[in-house]
Amino acid sequence: MPKCNTTVIQQLAKDLSIDEVLANLLVQRGITSFDEAHAFFRPRLENLHDPFLMKDMDKAVERIGKAISYGENIMIYGDYDVDGTTAVSLVYSFLKEIYPNVSYYIPDRYSEGYGISYQGINIGIEQGVTLIIVLDCGIKASEKIAYAKSRGIDFIVCDHHLPGEIIPDAVAVLDPKRPDCQYPFKDLSGCGVGFKMLQAFCTVNNIPHTNIYPLLDLLAVSIASDIVPVTGENRILAFYGLKQLNESPRKGLKAVIKLSGLEHHQIAIDDIVFKIGPRINAAGRMESGRAAVDLLTSESEEAAMSFGQTINVHNNDRKNIDRHITQEAFAMMEDNPDDILNEKATILYNPNWHKGVIGIVASRLIESYYRPTIVLTNSNGFITGSARSIPGFDLYQAIESCADLLENFGGHTYAAGLTLREENLPEFHQRFEEIVAKNITEDMMIPQVDIDSPLDFKQITPKFFRILKQFQPFGPGNMSPVFFTKNVYDNGNGRAVGHDGGHLKLELIQENEPYRPISAIAFNQSEYFEHLNGGNPVDICYSIAENYYRGIANIQLRIKDIKLMDIIV
Repeated sequence: MPKCNTTVIQQLAKDLSIDEVLANLLVQRGITSFDEAHAFFRPRLENLHDPFLMKDMDKAVERIGKAISYGENIMIYGDYDVDGTTAVSLVYSFLKEIYPNVSYYIPDRYSEGYGISYQGINIGIEQGVTLIIVLDCGIKASEKIAYAKSRGIDFIVCDHHLPGEIIPDAVAVLDPKRPDCQYPFKDLSGCGVGFKMLQAFCTVNNIPHTNIYPLLDLLAVSIASDIVPVTGENRILAFYGLKQLNESPRKGLKAVIKLSGLEHHQIAIDDIVFKIGPRINAAGRMESGRAAVDLLTSESEEAAMSFGQTINVHNNDRKNIDRHITQEAFAMMEDNPDDILNEKATILYNPNWHKGVIGIVASRLIESYYRPTIVLTNSNGFITGSARSIPGFDLYQAIESCADLLENFGGHTYAAGLTLREENLPEFHQRFEEIVAKNITEDMMIPQVDIDSPLDFKQITPKFFRILKQFQPFGPGNMSPVFFTKNVYDNGNGRAVGHDGGHLKLELIQENEPYRPISAIAFNQSEYFEHLNGGNPVDICYSIAENYYRGIANIQLRIKDIKLMDIIV
């Protein structure tokens, strides 16, 4: 549990008239004064950074203005994942309102691969496009952007990935992670960079910023799905994006909300991560990311629901394929027990696996084996893969150390993609394993639950929970607080739930506290049922959430871990 200055916590609790546990959570987040707390609990769009602090923003706005003035054809180009398709939908939706000659393009995951493709550029040439605005990719596409320039097409790059040594020769390259960019917030999503560009465009062209605020529902979906930090500017954007998503979502997102069973919920970041995002992602995984943009830019509820139902079918297909490949991957691990015991990384290759789900499979493997993982398949004559990491290990840096063996790669600290020739796989496997073994510790390979504060059940009052909810939106950098309570019992109504009885639904009371049971859910922890059913005590760590049942919201503990205490004889 983090240690904070007791005097500061007590003073902040007094100034805000809140429980010291809540004051402690604020101090852990660097908030030590009334004014800082007010800014945290009441995010304001007026506090967004000036978009012109981003390098090349003036050039980007000027080039878009020129294209509109001269009647040029503009193509909005983006990656096929949620961040890319929401970014394309956001920029396309805005420009289409003020200018007719705009189209969009999403590359095919299988025939074109990640990022800018020559095929996409050539289609632009055929369509007479003279300006391509690329979102959520492009920062390493120097050769392709040079080719486009030679054919009369200018590029504006809106990316958020780490650049290579060479910055592409585009009209403008917007990327807060550029070493020469002084933009104060470095963790925007790709969609976020696109939004900042529109913010700048509105400023120059005297368009009220209120015209772009309805687009924030797309940006909230991007922030949640791309797992970027929900701090600083992202916190403001996510806060208002969720507000838009709950109060007046665009027709496409409204269809996804309905198909996800979230119509009567107060949608939070987790709902996007686990229900909305995967459905949008399924289009690019199973067929074409263009279908996701068709959905998100739908102008009628009928069209939106039609696109949404198609994507829902893709998502169900994705689940089936994901389940099958995950089973095969686990079988490979079990067939090679020496590798599990001796290696520090997991690298699995099957040329027949579906490219669209291997990232999901990598995440599943980490849940069980908890170490850096790369899952590979064959696509268009190359080996291509998705990589996932564990807290504390920089996956991107490790892959970058093997760059001489790769055709291309990209990503973040904890998630990345890569492509290599088949003959390079043995050496890549050996070198990546050596890098991981050298830089990872045994402690890093043990899953840990970080506890924010001890808590007694009597402190979980309506006021406490009302204030705790204002810590939202939760996400990286501002995770849902985890609490620890000792000596709790099930009141006798606990039961195993789920299709295989793998989860526990409990009604918990704390020793020496008034009999006030609190509802709790413990996923994948059915092994504790007999102990709890016998009236025996446990210590628990958990987050506190709102559970909706038949439209009624109740407090529910989401148990992350259970520690057995001595059985009472």
